[in-house]
Amino acid sequence: MVVIRMARGGAKKRPFYHIVVADSRSRRDGRFIERLGFYNPIGAVAELRIDKERAAYWLSQGAQPSDTVAGFLKKEGVSKTGVASV
Repeated sequence: MVVIRMARGGAKKRPFYHIVVADSRSRRDGRFIERLGFYNPIGAVAELRIDKERAAYWLSQGAQPSDTVAGFLKKEGVSKTGVASV
């Protein structure tokens, strides 16, 4: 199964996450199919950037987002049917 999840990067006590499309059997920080964006929780304002079109494509192909990524996608207005225009 293909999943959309976060892969941790950064240093100790300074997390940085890539939002990736990966096979569910691969390691959390291991091999991935495509990188969709990133999430940086450190700083004055948490920074989130996602390629909405590619995320919508992978959702339409049946990729299952993790709970956290599903919340990010909902916040960004991405669904299986496409990107919601605001």
